[in-house]
Amino acid sequence: MAKRILIIEDNPANLELLTILLEAFHYVVLAAGGGTEGIEMVRREKLDLIICDVQMPGVDGYEVARQLKRDPMLHRIPLLAVTALAMVGDREKVLSAGFDGYIDKPIVPEKFVKQIEAFMERPDDRSR
Repeated sequence: MAKRILIIEDNPANLELLTILLEAFHYVVLAAGGGTEGIEMVRREKLDLIICDVQMPGVDGYEVARQLKRDPMLHRIPLLAVTALAMVGDREKVLSAGFDGYIDKPIVPEKFVKQIEAFMERPDDRSR
């Protein structure tokens, strides 16, 4: 059965690129254009991974992480930040907010799916 991945991304071009890359490798991709919509989708769908932008208007990625990680039914779904934040300490801030992993933007299309696959192959089973 194909892995189900939710992408929470407010930039349509980024969302389209990530979707195309993942679908090319036979992942089932669901999309949310912002944090509020993304949280609602996580509560409705069975997911293997959530990819989330950090910098979004309204409910940003930090708030998405806080809400999902404190929910006992959702906290085990791996949450991966894909973000342009590149200042010293940003990676640590993202991980301490509750994200389980981090990929820098701009993504490198040739490496992106391998990065996702490596993240999903971690030995601990956090998916629901």
